[in-house]
Amino acid sequence: MRGMAWTAILLDGLMLTGCERSPQPEQQSEIAEFALPEPISNNAVAVADGPEGPTLYSFNGLKAGKSWKDTSNAAFACVLATETCKTIASVPVREGRLASAAVTVTGKIYIFGGYTVAPNGDELSTPEVFAYDPATGRYEQMADMPNPVDDALAVPYQNRFIYLVSGWHDEGNVSVVQMFDTQTGAWTEASPFPGTPVFGHSGGIAGNSIIVTDGVASVLDDGKRKFVAAKLTWRGDIDPQNPTQISWRGVNAHSGQAKYRMAAIGDEAGQRIIFAGGGDNPYNYDGIGYDGVPAKPSGGFFAYDLKSDRWLELGRLAEPSMDHRGLAKAGSNYYILGGMDAEQKVTDRIVTFRISQ
Repeated sequence: MRGMAWTAILLDGLMLTGCERSPQPEQQSEIAEFALPEPISNNAVAVADGPEGPTLYSFNGLKAGKSWKDTSNAAFACVLATETCKTIASVPVREGRLASAAVTVTGKIYIFGGYTVAPNGDELSTPEVFAYDPATGRYEQMADMPNPVDDALAVPYQNRFIYLVSGWHDEGNVSVVQMFDTQTGAWTEASPFPGTPVFGHSGGIAGNSIIVTDGVASVLDDGKRKFVAAKLTWRGDIDPQNPTQISWRGVNAHSGQAKYRMAAIGDEAGQRIIFAGGGDNPYNYDGIGYDGVPAKPSGGFFAYDLKSDRWLELGRLAEPSMDHRGLAKAGSNYYILGGMDAEQKVTDRIVTFRISQ
């Protein structure tokens, strides 16, 4: 499956111009005084209004042991008003899932796919989709993904649609963009992703525009598969009258190394996409690179400004982190839930930061 050699390469991207420093003072970050009920990584995260107000949610992921036995279907809820976290009903699947995605639309959290790991190391992309209702604490199974993917980018649109961009399907990456209609429960294909297909990429949406950056590509070298860090950024502009139509174009990559499994989300008010953390060396799920070198987490957070098509450096995290499936946003605050630290240890830590403008 994904246990192959690794190298780094620039793929389907424009020459980078680097990140400009924000004209504002460096943004501040801190470790929250509350933590998840247990260490978890590679977990799907979302924010929704729960019974006690705005709440951070975590679904599926990898527990501290980091073996095939430590894949998890556990779910957690952290109430922001009381700064308390608790375990909630698990995702209703028999086996744990890694690399799922979660998106909130009109009060419900939609949880997509992920992959299972067998005792012999075989991995299988799973098709299940669930809608979690914070008001009742119940899951409803929705129509399966037509193309089961994991480590995909998931973004919401028009408080109705959810796009799944690229990702891994069983034996390779796919370029398909799948669009789920939360009102009808139907799946449709949107304009395909024209960049090199990737997994573990990051991005977000603001207005009608999606940003997709970095990830890991699969290439053949002398007949052998290798995984390469993909230094790329693509912008997709959606036709609001026909959401299946996305006009894609390559834009400048951010400065520094390509990053794997960053935490990211769109900032609607600022018309920008926020990125934080991420690993410097692609790996499967244990934090050790395909080349045998342990991955190290990034300690920065930055943004892609959709208005100017430029990258902006914003600040430093209180603690570097990696192995994320999303960034949570509540009010003006951003939250990283769990992940791995500089020693590739799975953490229960919640890191928060605020962007002043």
